[in-house]
Amino acid sequence: MGKLRDLFKRKPNKFIQLLLEQATLTVEGLELLKVYLKKRDSVVAKRIAVTEKKADEVRRILIEELMRTFVTPFDREDIFSLSREIDDILDYANTTVDEMEILKVKPTVFMRRMASLLYDASIELQLAVQRLQSKHPSTASNHVQRAKALENRVEAVYREALADLFRGPKNVKDVMTILKVREIYRHLSNAADMEDQAANVVADIIMKMT
Repeated sequence: MGKLRDLFKRKPNKFIQLLLEQATLTVEGLELLKVYLKKRDSVVAKRIAVTEKKADEVRRILIEELMRTFVTPFDREDIFSLSREIDDILDYANTTVDEMEILKVKPTVFMRRMASLLYDASIELQLAVQRLQSKHPSTASNHVQRAKALENRVEAVYREALADLFRGPKNVKDVMTILKVREIYRHLSNAADMEDQAANVVADIIMKMT
């Protein structure tokens, strides 16, 4: 009887599984970013780069599947857009670390706060994607709203960080440091923007599915 029940059980959709794999790798990458920002470590930086490459490979597979599959669980454009936005989150995390290594920028308390919020938002996105495959996809809405709220908090920290950064440079060396640190803050802010856009795409998908 159990085997018969398994036969009729709905199989996981390959597109949602690939999106979930992307989202999971993004969570892993942002967790590594948090570790990196505790103490700038080139070994951790390399692990982030490897994670980003893995995520790129998953996205390439998803695009190939899109090109040869006629029936998809929701709009093809939404699948493509959500995959792209999730991919961009990890891209910005990776470029953050790349530039910190190249420019020899020391982590700040603001960077750590932003990275922690980015990580929390990535978990909410992961859960939202996971819920798209459930019998009640509308439950993903709660995770979408939490992800968007966390993005707003990142932007608040970003503004606070800039205000602190531009508070009275004393010499040319200070100005150079400010420009470098501002660039890192901008990358983290851009990662938050991508999380917000990914959340918006999930919200659109939920609306069409329910």
